[in-house]
Amino acid sequence: MSHAEIIAIGSELLTPFRSDTNSLWLTAELNALGIAVRRKTVVGDDELFLEETLRDALRNSPVVITTGGLGPTEDDITRKVVARVTQRPLVLQPELLDRIRHQFESRGLKMAPNNERQALVPRDAEALRNEYGTAPGIVIAEGDRLLILLPGPPREMRPMFTAYVRPKLTPLAGSARLRTRTLRVAGMGESQVDDLIAPIYTRYTNPTTTILFNNTEVELHFTASAPSDAEAEALLDEVVGQVEEVLGVNVFSHRGETLEQIVGLRLTLKGYTIATAESCTGGLLSKRLTDVPGSSKYFLEGVIAYTNEAKTRLLGVPAELIAEHGAVSAEVAEAMATGIKARAGTTIGVGITGIAGPDGGTDEKPVGLVYVGVAGDFIVTHRKFILPGDRDRIRHLASQVALDLVRRTFLL
Repeated sequence: MSHAEIIAIGSELLTPFRSDTNSLWLTAELNALGIAVRRKTVVGDDELFLEETLRDALRNSPVVITTGGLGPTEDDITRKVVARVTQRPLVLQPELLDRIRHQFESRGLKMAPNNERQALVPRDAEALRNEYGTAPGIVIAEGDRLLILLPGPPREMRPMFTAYVRPKLTPLAGSARLRTRTLRVAGMGESQVDDLIAPIYTRYTNPTTTILFNNTEVELHFTASAPSDAEAEALLDEVVGQVEEVLGVNVFSHRGETLEQIVGLRLTLKGYTIATAESCTGGLLSKRLTDVPGSSKYFLEGVIAYTNEAKTRLLGVPAELIAEHGAVSAEVAEAMATGIKARAGTTIGVGITGIAGPDGGTDEKPVGLVYVGVAGDFIVTHRKFILPGDRDRIRHLASQVALDLVRRTFLL
């Protein structure tokens, strides 16, 4: 067995407010077993579409895993659609009903009648115990296909997969092992990266290479298949090593770490401390740095100096400097970096000033113009950027280029 398919069920996953995180987690688990995921599908609570999707999946994939749609309400349609597709009538399992009723009683609650439908299981199917909810999982052997139904909430789905599903898939996975490697690249565009590394990765069908831009940086995903983990890792080493050599210091992450994690790690290793002074980013750079556990070792202080008066009062930026060059300027960015470094007594100071929009731009200083200044004990410098996108994207990109400038200037 070499591949699987995942179907995420629920109309809420087709709105802007919910994301299908289950399929990402399941893909990592399946890959670790040597099972590739060939297709992922999100289907709303629509019986016709779900039936078509299930029939197609069972025709094409030896393992089909669904998540969601096993609850007690009318829009939880997975059971009855699966029963129709597999031609297995739903059968009430009394012991399963007793277990569900006991879960309610143990919490001092009375079970509603509609919860009884969660004890309905297709004939000859196996029910999987749910330790963290009332919806059991279901496993159906359909010829040479394995259909696995899991609940949607991750806190229920993940333990159930680990305890009951993984042992069933392990002996079916075969001898092939899948290993992945992710590189993250800063300071280069997707097409520029591809132009440099295509002569390398196109020579190989194993590992496979995927290039994507994730809104702030380029990600390179490599996947190798081999009889053992060690052999798969050796295949990855061969290709990834060549790519890293070509891209050089533009590669900031070799195992998929974020830029703030890498900057934090290197600050810790060098024993450096950092403080930030932000205008257009409104504290986003400080947030990203402090999102990393243990950041109190190196992050000492952050100031949001949004107005000119605040830049002068909090950071010591001379009012005459702002009047001469403007708040969005190289001179002010460097002064902000120097000011916060002195105020906090850190090894490194960072200053960000710019025009995030949508208003405030001019022909001379357009929306997206950002200056990042950095100050150390022996160097004060800056970079000018014209960043694309709307207000949110400009602010996020500004925090990204600031982190990368710190990395390149002080941490290589």
